[in-house]
Amino acid sequence: MKAIILTIIAVTLFSSCVQKAYEREVTVYLTVKGKQNIKTVGILGDGNKLDWDKALPLQEVVKDSLYTTTFKMRTGYLLVEAAFTVNDTVELKDKPNRRIQFAKEGATVYKAVFDES
Repeated sequence: MKAIILTIIAVTLFSSCVQKAYEREVTVYLTVKGKQNIKTVGILGDGNKLDWDKALPLQEVVKDSLYTTTFKMRTGYLLVEAAFTVNDTVELKDKPNRRIQFAKEGATVYKAVFDES
């Protein structure tokens, strides 16, 4: 009987701790300075749309200069950690990842310069 009561209490406590998840839309703009003949630009990160092993591609807006993408992810977190890649080179070596803070309401717009924190 004691085990049943403890189990009920544990299930009640753990089920009330579930974090509410939200659908987040993020648009990123990446400016790249001083590089030519750029073949690929992408974003790596944590989450159900981003991955640390395979970059999500960014589309060229201005050749060898400005790139963008928009993605949606479902998460309960207030931010996502990320890093950009250009020609498969990951930025900010030996530095902390970028932290993209989600907007409280509506879509999030994040602007960055490659390899500058």
